[in-house]
Amino acid sequence: MATRRQVRETVVSLLYSLDLGNEDAAKHADTIFEERKIRNKQREFGKSLFDGIVKNLSEIDSKLQAVMKEWEMDRVGSIEKAVLRLGAYEILFENQDKAVAINEAVELGKLFGAENSAKFINGVLDGLKKANA
Repeated sequence: MATRRQVRETVVSLLYSLDLGNEDAAKHADTIFEERKIRNKQREFGKSLFDGIVKNLSEIDSKLQAVMKEWEMDRVGSIEKAVLRLGAYEILFENQDKAVAINEAVELGKLFGAENSAKFINGVLDGLKKANA
């Protein structure tokens, strides 16, 4: 059975693909979840995250941009952007402990991102949490 971390990794990969211009990412989400053996409640969780992020993308990006101040969203790397969007969605829309959402995003940043990604992700999402407290 897949863990929530593995589900989040899959959601980040789908968001990354979408950001790179693969508009079919949403169509192939079920296939990707199945390939990674993400089933049942974990698949529902993953699809809920992915669909929620896509549905609320402009609001998520707007709130992230407000916190980043000196950084434009188009300057943020695609992996970091995907992780930030996932973390922001969990902070803003999910009934999830904010510290857990930030920690999960930081760990994903360490796994997938550049050298300083985790620190950047932590700062942005902590700012978002405080701005929306």
